[in-house]
Amino acid sequence: MRLRNAVLAATSAVALVLAVPVSANAADGVFRYTYRDGGADQRGELVDPPSGTCIDLPGATEADPAFAPVNRTGGSAVEFLEFGCRGDIYYTLKPGGSAGRRLHVRSVLFS
Repeated sequence: MRLRNAVLAATSAVALVLAVPVSANAADGVFRYTYRDGGADQRGELVDPPSGTCIDLPGATEADPAFAPVNRTGGSAVEFLEFGCRGDIYYTLKPGGSAGRRLHVRSVLFS
């Protein structure tokens, strides 16, 4: 009887551990921005971007940075003017925050 109870308890514990979702270490949601392509404004977005990893924004170039970021993720987004999340020019958007067309950005880091 004790062995059966121990096996049942162990099996239940394993099932419980497997049922709990594991964190994907991502800023769940969407980060949107605008960039210029051939003289026209285009919309870019990052869906569920990874946290703690610098992301160079697709579409942003040296000549034309991205602009007007909108952070609809669950984490803060630190936008950098330079590629590679470098330089001392940056701006932080809290979850749900947005900035206007005057904020230029080439890379972003989520927390």
